Amino acid sequence: MPAPIILSPGDSVAIVTERAKAGEQPLGSGVALAGPVSPGHKLARVALAKGDAVTKFGQIIGYATEDIPIGAHVHTHNCAFGAHEQDYQIGVDLEAARAAIPQMAPRSFQGYRRQGQVGTRNMIALISTVNCSATVIRRAADEIMLSGMLKDYPNVDGVVAFTHGTGCAMDVASPGFGNLQRVLWGHATHPNIGAAIFVGLGCEMMQIARMKQMFDETGSDRFHGLTIQETGGTTRTIARIIDSVKELLPEVNRARRETVDASELKVALQCGGSDGFSGITANPALGVATDMLVGLGGTGVLAETPEIYGAEQLLLRRAASPAVAEKLIERIRWWEDYTRIHGSSMDNNPSPGNKAGGLTTILEKSLGAAAKGGSTPLTQVLDYGAKVTEKGFVFMDSPGYDPASVTGQIAGGCQLVVFTTGRGSAFGSKPAPTIKLATNDRLYQAMPDDMDINCGDVVSQGVSLQAKGTEILEKILAVASGEHSKSEVLNLGDNEFVPWQIGAVM
Repeated sequence: MPAPIILSPGDSVAIVTERAKAGEQPLGSGVALAGPVSPGHKLARVALAKGDAVTKFGQIIGYATEDIPIGAHVHTHNCAFGAHEQDYQIGVDLEAARAAIPQMAPRSFQGYRRQGQVGTRNMIALISTVNCSATVIRRAADEIMLSGMLKDYPNVDGVVAFTHGTGCAMDVASPGFGNLQRVLWGHATHPNIGAAIFVGLGCEMMQIARMKQMFDETGSDRFHGLTIQETGGTTRTIARIIDSVKELLPEVNRARRETVDASELKVALQCGGSDGFSGITANPALGVATDMLVGLGGTGVLAETPEIYGAEQLLLRRAASPAVAEKLIERIRWWEDYTRIHGSSMDNNPSPGNKAGGLTTILEKSLGAAAKGGSTPLTQVLDYGAKVTEKGFVFMDSPGYDPASVTGQIAGGCQLVVFTTGRGSAFGSKPAPTIKLATNDRLYQAMPDDMDINCGDVVSQGVSLQAKGTEILEKILAVASGEHSKSEVLNLGDNEFVPWQIGAVM
């Protein structure tokens, strides 16, 4: 069998690339395996005493809970979460990060210019301000899509209904209310939206007029509003929404793609259903593509704060300013407190599927997940759903739950999502399409209708991360120009709009 992978010379573990059987010695020495070990799992390269740090990527990923001999399987049965380095060295790698920005020849894509923004899609959005109006917009969207009326408007990519389970019984000063406001406004004025219709019940806490007062009204002429109470009930509201869409379609259809510089792109960086190969293949390859995008003047947006926990020091070392660093530290502290008061722990992540794929602790998962952000300076740290205003590598606070995290990134202005997965994912998103990267050959072969790019050949065929990063960048530019990703072909994304809910429901 192929020799296990050693990621850093000082690592105490190596990673198995093919299934090892009980009784085998994949390292060529040490104890024979007590049981089978799946690809992506770890073996001890050195003898570890109880309490010793376990290292991978050159970093601590956990601590031995018992003595571990050379050659033994290292996982949840003998390795556990523990303290990690939080003596942050802010900005010490900033100059190296600046030097890591690659010199790139100019690139372009075919996008939609609208009011100072550039879109990669041209959609009409129906947005419920409150759960009470969710059913009417969902029914209206279904009737529109089934009617066939869109066939006469080839430049319109679809009508999408953004529904959610809240919008009332909330404290208007609460973080959760703020999250929802930013998400709703961000989707209504998103560069991929040609027109939007807000639909409310009428008496809810979440009012359109209040959002207009709070946010810059740039782009607000693209959206319209109505309420069920004023329109005359469910049936009349559905009919009114359909009539409104009919009126909007000719104008939205007039949009045309034109050549736009790649610096206009904002790409959401995501992972879900991760495995032991995520931090070896797809995530670092996406990091290379992110560096290239930054070299083109564009923006890569990493998120999922619980999934950089344990790797935050690597981001802080390349923070562009003390203010950027302090914002990230504040968010880390908030999450530590948030999980504590709810009787939880940051190590409740990884999920059972992550662990089955070889990830043992959140420290290990985070070190691999952070690789999606590449090597360039951290230029901005954003609240959930806030508008991205800086170029380069940006971080947005969000949960690790994929739909909620992506919802925030799209609200911030990301026109595309690149999503790595090792266990498999059926995720898709609207109005920003998702490109999915498989971390291993098996997954790419098992889910061909879902996976856009195979990164498993980094291990199986020796494809370089640079070459794979280039392949990912080319796919980003192609999808930005209108090529359909696999998730779009499957029409995924109607149920993945999930604003992050925090706080009491009154």
